[in-house]
Amino acid sequence: MIRREHASGCFLALLGFLAVSPLSYAQESQQPMVYQGPVGGLRVIEEGQPPVMIHATVEQMKQFREANPNARPGSVQAASTTNDLFYHGGSGGIGVETAPKIYLVLWGSQWNSNDPSGEAAILENFYRGVGGSSWLNSVTQYCQGVATGTVTCGTSGTHAGNQTGIFAGVWADNASSAPSKPRQSQLAAEAVRAAQHFGNTTAASNVTVQYVIATATKNSSSGFGRQYCAYHSSTSSTEGNVAYTNLPYITDAGASCGANFNGLGPDAGITIVGGHEMGETITDQFPSTGWLDSGGAENGDKCAWITSGQGAAADISLSTGTFSVQSLWSNAFNNGSGGCVLSYP
Repeated sequence: MIRREHASGCFLALLGFLAVSPLSYAQESQQPMVYQGPVGGLRVIEEGQPPVMIHATVEQMKQFREANPNARPGSVQAASTTNDLFYHGGSGGIGVETAPKIYLVLWGSQWNSNDPSGEAAILENFYRGVGGSSWLNSVTQYCQGVATGTVTCGTSGTHAGNQTGIFAGVWADNASSAPSKPRQSQLAAEAVRAAQHFGNTTAASNVTVQYVIATATKNSSSGFGRQYCAYHSSTSSTEGNVAYTNLPYITDAGASCGANFNGLGPDAGITIVGGHEMGETITDQFPSTGWLDSGGAENGDKCAWITSGQGAAADISLSTGTFSVQSLWSNAFNNGSGGCVLSYP
C-alpha cells in the first residue's frame, strides 16, 4: 500500500505557533532554523551540521495542544488516517535499524562520583531489559527496501528489529571533562569516538547502531529544558554514518522533561525521554529519511507527553526493573487508523 499525504490546516496552525513561540530555539542560540516542523520536529541548530530531531518539552506540547484543539494527542493533524507514518526513502538504502544495537556513553569527568539521580544505572538497566519487549515491538511494523510513500510494509522489505540484547555496551569516557555546554558538532565527534572505542570502524558496522551520548548533571547543551529535552541526529565519518542521541541529564530539567509526569515519580523523565529517542532512531536512523508523518513527526513525537486516555505515559515491567515510558505511534492500531500504543501487537 503506497500513499503520500499532505499537511493539513492544523499543521499550518502549528507552524504559526512555533514561529511566534517564546520557546524558539533560534532566540537562544542564534543558529539558523531552516525548518520549523511539528513540536518535536526537524531543525538545524548548528551551522554546517545535519538537522536534528528534537524532543519537545512538556510545556511546548501542552501549549500546542491547547492552541490547536483539533490536534488530538498522537497527531499534529485532525484525527484521520492522514496521521500515518510513511517511508521517506532511507539514506543509502538505510531507513530503519533492522537489528538495533544501543551503546551508552557517559561523557566527561563530570560524571565521576556525581550522579545525584542515579541516571547512569537507570538508563543502563532500561536499555538492558527493553529489547524484545512488547512496548518496543511496535517498531517492527516499519521497514526499509520499499517504495517511498509506503504506509504498510506487510511482508515486504526488511523490518526494524526488536531483539533481546539490544544493549551492546557502556563506556565511561571520563578521563577528561566534556565541554560545559557541548555543541552539536562536539556531540557528533564524541559519537564517532565511541564508534572507534567499541570497534565499529566501518560503515557496515554502524548501519544498525545508535550511540546515546549522556552528559552529566549541570553539563547539558544549550537549550535543554526550554527548547528540547533531547535530540537525535547522525554524522558522517570514516566509520560511516553514525547515528547518535544527545541525552542531557534529564532530571536537571525537572517537570519540563518529565519529573513526576502523570504521577510516575521524580525519575520518570529519564526513561520516557530515553525511550522516545531510542524508538525514533530505530525507525528513522538518519533523520528524516525513515518513517515520519506528513507533518514531519516521528513515532515518538506523535505520542509525547500524553496524560490520559489511549497511549498515556505509564510504567512498564521489564526483566531489569520497572520503568516509565511514553507510548509509540502504530499505523496498525485500531484496524489501521493508527494510534499511540504501549504494547504491540
